[in-house]
Amino acid sequence: MLFSGATFLYAFTPLVLILYFLVPRRAKNYVLLVSSLVFYFFGEPVYVLLLIFSSLSDWLHSLYIESHRGTKAAKVALISSIVINLAMLGFFKYTDFLIGTVNSILGTSIPKTGVPLPIGISFFTFQTMSYTIDVYRGNVHAQKNLGTLATFVCLFPQLIAGPIVRYVDVAEELENRTHTLEGVACGVRRFAFGMGKKVLIANIMGELCSFFRDSTDKSVLFFWLYAVAYTMQIYFDFSGYSDMAIGLGGIFGFKFPENFNYPYISKSITEFWRRWHMTLGGWFRDYVYIPLGGNRTTKIKWLRNIAVVWLLTGLWHGAEWNFVLWGGFFGVMLIIEKLWLGDLLKKLPGFVSHIYVMLLVILSFVIFNAAGLKGVIHDIGGLFGAGGIPLVSGDALYYLRSYALPLIIAIVGCTPLPKYLYSKLHEWPKVVLEPLASTALIVLSTAFIINGSFNPFLYFRF
Repeated sequence: MLFSGATFLYAFTPLVLILYFLVPRRAKNYVLLVSSLVFYFFGEPVYVLLLIFSSLSDWLHSLYIESHRGTKAAKVALISSIVINLAMLGFFKYTDFLIGTVNSILGTSIPKTGVPLPIGISFFTFQTMSYTIDVYRGNVHAQKNLGTLATFVCLFPQLIAGPIVRYVDVAEELENRTHTLEGVACGVRRFAFGMGKKVLIANIMGELCSFFRDSTDKSVLFFWLYAVAYTMQIYFDFSGYSDMAIGLGGIFGFKFPENFNYPYISKSITEFWRRWHMTLGGWFRDYVYIPLGGNRTTKIKWLRNIAVVWLLTGLWHGAEWNFVLWGGFFGVMLIIEKLWLGDLLKKLPGFVSHIYVMLLVILSFVIFNAAGLKGVIHDIGGLFGAGGIPLVSGDALYYLRSYALPLIIAIVGCTPLPKYLYSKLHEWPKVVLEPLASTALIVLSTAFIINGSFNPFLYFRF
């Protein structure tokens, strides 16, 4: 079930909201839990059992860890919890990748499992792991109520595409949260703007990318047009989903962490990764990078720690070698900046460092979206005219003219300029404009959904 689908917008959500606000406070978590399981069941009828198993497993492990805190038994329970979570993630996401790699290297023909990837498994697995680790560290107390913990694990607003919400972020709200008209209004507004970003910008950019893939009249210009369009699509798709998740959370009284902070205005790759998918970056920092020693160790180990984090970041996004290459690309660039390039970037004019960042980011997303390593070679080569492709083609010019306005809107929309201009309005126009804009975005997005068939969420595959 998609946030931007008619079933979710006009059947599922109204019903959940009515039930949620009708029941007494003590029953609200159970409404969220049941509705979240129904939400996931619509997309993954069988794999809903994974959510239940994951909740039960980490609930039992955390209770045992807390009751044996400071002992070797607690550490064993933590390791057991992590192994179970990683085994679940590894089996469903990486088994066929490993089999394919072995077959290609050794020339064997081991059959793949063909097991479908459960939607959002990378997100909810990381959330449950962070919970048991935090209980072990003493950052939070173990949740004694299984229903409350299961609500956290299964909470549908952020279940399948983030942001990655840690238990410590919402522990208090799970037990005692307040609901206000202002909070609901802010949540609806955030959801509406996220939906507009996804449907009215990301989907249109996605259509352009699809036309590029289907074209037999490619050129260097068309490759670059595709690269820019995909860079816009993935930002507005993922940040739009995060906005919708944060908005829904606000309606139900939760304050989810921000996931994006205008990453395309960055002036270094280091800054880019402080602004892009912030909850994932924070997760790897706190649960992998710092436990390995971070930068408070020898230079060799520090470089190793960066390499490990970015290898895992690439693999987290997908079980293909182009994702490993994508993670390695950023790992290398971050090392280069930290060792040599960082000080130079600070001295350069802002527009120069910004061009540097965007060129690398665009190249990185071409790698990200390629069809394996062969696709990487083909797409990167196309950007630079490999194979003798022409600089310009009829299709490139046609689609450039057709999509010029949406591209300009996307480029301006990924900067703080619209927010800045809005902040300059006086308070009374905002009171009128906000509900009107929210309503218009939902209505217009609905019209696009009904009239179009292109409505994927890119991060559902992770």
